[in-house]
Parts: sequence; C-alpha cells; structure tokens
Amino acid sequence: MTLTVCIAATVAVAMILTVLIKPYINIGSHKLGLYWVVCLYGAILMLATGRISFSSAIKGITADSSVNPLKILTLFLSMTLLSVYLGDAGFFDYIADAVFLKTKGGTLKLFLILYAVVSVLTVFTSNDIIILTFTPPICIFAKKAKISPLPFLLGEFVAANTWSMMLIIGNPTNIYLAGSAGITFTEYLSVMWLPALCGGLTGLLMIFLLFRKQLLAPLPQNTNAESKPLKKLIPHRTPLIVSIIHLLVCIVLLAVSDFIGVAMWVICLVLALSLTVFDIVYDLIVEKTAMPVWRSIKKEPYELIPFVLSMFVIVLALKECGFTALLGDALIQNTKSDGVLFGLLSAGASNLLNNIPMSVLFERIIAGNSLPALFGAVIGSNVGAFITPVGALAGIMWNKILGEYGVKLPFIKFILYGGAVAIPTLLASVGALAIIL
Repeated sequence: MTLTVCIAATVAVAMILTVLIKPYINIGSHKLGLYWVVCLYGAILMLATGRISFSSAIKGITADSSVNPLKILTLFLSMTLLSVYLGDAGFFDYIADAVFLKTKGGTLKLFLILYAVVSVLTVFTSNDIIILTFTPPICIFAKKAKISPLPFLLGEFVAANTWSMMLIIGNPTNIYLAGSAGITFTEYLSVMWLPALCGGLTGLLMIFLLFRKQLLAPLPQNTNAESKPLKKLIPHRTPLIVSIIHLLVCIVLLAVSDFIGVAMWVICLVLALSLTVFDIVYDLIVEKTAMPVWRSIKKEPYELIPFVLSMFVIVLALKECGFTALLGDALIQNTKSDGVLFGLLSAGASNLLNNIPMSVLFERIIAGNSLPALFGAVIGSNVGAFITPVGALAGIMWNKILGEYGVKLPFIKFILYGGAVAIPTLLASVGALAIIL
C-alpha cells in the first residue's frame, strides 16, 4: 500500500507544479498539456511496478457498469460537441454582443444581465464552453469602456461554476460522480436544484459585496464599441437552428432516459453524430468544403481522455491496495452530515488534485455507500473550481485567456477573491443539500 500511495501522491504534486509553472509546452504549432502527461506517466508507473495488472486496468476501464469511464467520456465529449457546434454557428457571439453592446443602463444592470445569461447558458450547455466564449468579449469591452474587468470576469467564472451543478450535463465531474452511482437525469435534478440555486445566489451576493463600489458606479456612455452586424455574427441561420434543436432534443431525451430505457451516453452520442452528419452535408452543399466541421471537431477537449483514463488507473491501483476502502470506512457515517463533510473535503481536494482526478478518487472512496457524500462531492467539484486557479481545467484555460488580453490576476489575488466567494457559496450549497436529502 505504501508504494502505491507514494506514487499517487507524487503524481498529484507533480501535476499541481506543472499547472502552476508550465501547464503547456509548444510542439510546432500545437500545445501539449503537461498535466495529463504527468498523470499518464503515473499510470504507466503503477502498471510497471505491479501496483495494478494490465488486465485489471483494462477490465476496470471497459467494465459494463455505470462507472465505466469510456461511457462517461463519450457523454461529456458528445455534449461538448453539441455546444461547440452551437458556438461555431454564432449563437454565443450573438448573445455576448447583445449583452455588452445593447444593454442600456448602469454597470450593475450590465453585471446582473451578464450573470443571468451565463447562468442560464451554463445550465443547458457546459461551463467550460461558456467560460471560453464569454471571457474575450468581457476583456475587450472593459478595455474600451475603461472600467475594471474583474467584477465581470469573476462574476462570469462564479456563475459558470455554481449553476453548472443544476443539471448532470453541466460539468464532467457531475457526469462522472452521478453516473458512477447510476443516478438518472431526473433523480439528479430533484436533489441538486436547491444546492445550485442557493449556491448561485450566494455567489452573486458575494461578488456584489466584493465589488459594490465598481458595480454601483455609472457606466461610461461612450465605450467606442460597435455592435457587429447580425450577418457577420450568424452567417448561416440554418446550422444555428438545427444545432439548437439538437441540443433541446438531447436535454428532453436525457430527462426521460430512465423512462425510455436508453442510456444517457447513447442519447448524447447519437445526437452529436446526427448533428455532425448534418453539418458535413450542409457545408459540402453550401460551403463546398467540410473544413468547418473539421474545425469544430478539433475544438473538442481531447486531452481529457488520457487525463481521465490515467487517473482512473491510478485510483484503481489505490482501490486494489485497499487505500480507498480505508478512507471510506473512516469518513462515511451514512448520515446527512456526509454531504457537508464530503462537500468540504472535495472542494479542498479539487485544489490539490484538480476536480476531475478528485472525482475519480472520491467515487472510489464513496463506492456507492452514501448518496449525501456523493452529492456533496458533486458540489465540491464545482464550487472548488474557483478557490484557486488549479481547481479545474476551466480555471487553467481562463487564466491563460486573461494573460492573452493583458488582464492581471495574480495567484494570491485569485485565492483572496475566490476564497471570499467560495466559502459562503460552498456552505450555502451543502446546507441546502442537507435540507433536501
């Protein structure tokens, strides 16, 4: 057990250091994420030292069960692809344009509208997609308006990582943790709507209190920003309409998946393939090339595949040596307090491991023995994303974008703001969980 735990701990420390010091390296025109390379090396080391056999690893990865990582990755990547197509069709650009350039009124009104729009879109798409889409327009608008972008950026980040708790599709950690226990779309929603609501409103209140002076100040009348023509934002309306229809059909089918007897990952995969086929045909007819579809497919977060699979192998090794069972026996009490405890522990662990590896580890610790603990881990995996920049992959990408637009948010400053918002938000969410379970 000692060697297995030491290897896992070393991988966790090395991953954090790569995220903080050099998360990516350039290889030609491509960026290679070092964080997942570290995890892959750790998984290989577990296999090479006999901490887990190759056959056991393959059996665990391909097992016909709800915890199968291949099914969970398929579900997440399919949902992400639907969101990517929606973004490439101009939907998010149009919304961002409407929010920043067509909102009349003061700074607070603009902030509240932005928070509401990001919250709603996050619920039905993906928090990562929303963060990547809305961050550049916020930076550009703030620079032209000569105002601080921090209230809007942090409001966007908090909204995207709290309201993502609402539906099972809002975050890959939701999908992994809930899927591991066989929790359906509607079962998940029946529990998580209240923690998401309480967390989202608490996060909004804390951001307002932190930045009330800036938010109550008048918005400059002339921002020198011009709205782009609708034709430029949405060059082709047909792909946009078809993308929206596919997303809505997917959400409806996910909601009734337990009644129709079709697995959620199958629904998402079929609709993602359907939209891909449509886009190929449409682009070949209209654009005379399939390059737009290829560009959309290239935007998928493929690094998530080796990252999750490697962490899954490492956690399987920890399970085989008895470490996860030992932690489960020590921590799980089979009471409502499990939700509070695991909410706090998972939020902290997300900032030591990143929230995806944390979810893989905590799923094995909980092992289906406590629903409050599992939902608590879901809360921690979302809210923990804005305690430090290493809490989630979205935070790593978000900080990279800020640097590209000249917005400075040092590590310590992020923690001060993030902690001030995350702690009350986390307490509100786990408190709501204790009420509803």
